[in-house]
Amino acid sequence: MTADRSKPTYFPQLAAERLDIALCRASAAVARAADAHAGEHGLGVGQHLVLKMLEAVGPCSQQTLSEELRIDRTVMVSVCDDLEKAGHVRRERNPRDRRSYAVTITDAGRRRLAEAEASIPEFLEDTFNGLTPAERDQLSVLLGKLLRLPD
Repeated sequence: MTADRSKPTYFPQLAAERLDIALCRASAAVARAADAHAGEHGLGVGQHLVLKMLEAVGPCSQQTLSEELRIDRTVMVSVCDDLEKAGHVRRERNPRDRRSYAVTITDAGRRRLAEAEASIPEFLEDTFNGLTPAERDQLSVLLGKLLRLPD
């Protein structure tokens, strides 16, 4: 007798028993959706996050961007390279530390960020439409605890 493949039967049990597995699978699904959304709008997720942080905090080093955004430093180099080639950021010697470069958002980067940000609310609504607003708030609090973010 073969198992019916039309409806998962084991994974719900596994997800209930192994919260780590459930969270990994949920995270992967959201990451795939974010990548697809970003691809449709021509700005990668990492690129978007870098522009968003630079707009919020001002010029900073690639190392700081990497640490704050939790993007591997080798990946950060290519993200910044691509943003620089597109004219969205510029790298200059860091006046506080001449051994490093400060990455700065350009006016073109600010415009590109504003375009990208405009589509985010709809993306989030589509991605998390299975959760009520209260559940979304609760999820945010719980994820903050798991990530050990300050209250």
